Amino acid sequence: MEKMLSDEGMDLIFREARTHRYWQDKPVSDVLLQAIWDLAKMGPTSANCSPMRVVFVTSPEAKEKLKPALMEGNVEKTMTAPATAIVAYDLEFHEKLPELYSQADARSWFAGKPKFIETTAFRNGSLQGAYLIIAARALGLDCGPMSGFDNAKVDEAFFPKGKWKSNFLCNIGYGEPDKLPPRDKRLSFDEACRIV
Repeated sequence: MEKMLSDEGMDLIFREARTHRYWQDKPVSDVLLQAIWDLAKMGPTSANCSPMRVVFVTSPEAKEKLKPALMEGNVEKTMTAPATAIVAYDLEFHEKLPELYSQADARSWFAGKPKFIETTAFRNGSLQGAYLIIAARALGLDCGPMSGFDNAKVDEAFFPKGKWKSNFLCNIGYGEPDKLPPRDKRLSFDEACRIV
């Protein structure tokens, strides 16, 4: 693949994209949330295991259900966001492998191995969560990912069967660019990378 995304596209999803805390009073449609999923699901995972599961919290009732799990500093930005994605991972993801991975009996790699299941689900679910953020940005939305919440409370409220586990939250909507602080520094290539 020799094509390259335009500078405008790279600005949209990386260089000019920011983590938002303040939101315009503008809804995000169910169709747009589905479009985020349809893009994010295409990113690679090991053996196409696809363990990420997402609950898009949009209704006032669901927001109130989420509120007790939030750290104080995350309440207002989450309650005012048009949508909050609970990015979770499925501890039974391997049951879908017979339909998702045709090259081998990948289900057998995981059956009866809870530690391997959890490690794989968390790693690949986190990777898919990053795809979700990139997909939302590619569709013209702003994101505010965060980890300041009580996972156990979220899991009890939204995943009582215990099969899915929350990883992180991501507020989604149309941010207020005028309320952004100056962008913080990023590490240079030499500070963070080596070529060996």
